[in-house]
Amino acid sequence: MTGRVIDVGDACVTLELEARVDPHINDSCLTIAAHIVRLNLPGIRDIVTTYHTVAVHIDPLVADRDAVADGLSGLATSAEGVHERNGVRHEIPVCYGEELGPDLEDVARFAKCAAEEVVRLHSEPTYRVYMIGFLPGFAYLGKVDERIGIGRHETPRMRVAAGSVAIAGFQTGIYPMDSPGGWRVIGRTWLRPFDLRRREPSLFRAGDTVRFVSVDRSAYLDAESRQSDDAVR
Repeated sequence: MTGRVIDVGDACVTLELEARVDPHINDSCLTIAAHIVRLNLPGIRDIVTTYHTVAVHIDPLVADRDAVADGLSGLATSAEGVHERNGVRHEIPVCYGEELGPDLEDVARFAKCAAEEVVRLHSEPTYRVYMIGFLPGFAYLGKVDERIGIGRHETPRMRVAAGSVAIAGFQTGIYPMDSPGGWRVIGRTWLRPFDLRRREPSLFRAGDTVRFVSVDRSAYLDAESRQSDDAVR
């Protein structure tokens, strides 16, 4: 696999692989990032992977920028489709529809099917965590069945509740905290993708897999109530 090193300033070097959403390409990005960590080069501040890129953020006063760029370029040819980390498998309970999933009916109209079929199509696949971004702990999951791959709202909501499960095109994800957002909200989980009280605040990491499990309203309310009680103790 070939890659292109992009000049994005004196404090970052980015390697771009083939620009498409593919688990093998994403695996290569994760492997390259892991190799860069092991090289233990001075001045590396952070390494960020996306669907098909690896960005290495550096301290320009310490790091040898040319060495980082050469390392990225060389690794692109040796890391094709290989991922050294065994991703964690997650099952996420979701209560779909009504006020917890206000866009479920819109998605059903888009798909020309019943809301129950949208729930089935959304909860049936195993999704890959391709990257984390937008907000701390927000995992970009794919790919959604194309029949329910509705686009974002033209005008984002000012507030989307934490735990909201939503769709945007081929992607799905969980809002980790209350925030603005334009994705189509179809349900909600009581689990929090990001919690600073945990030893590892982010529930997901790139390379993990996720299955959504439909639960009824009473199960959601009971679990949400228990979680709220635990939070105030």
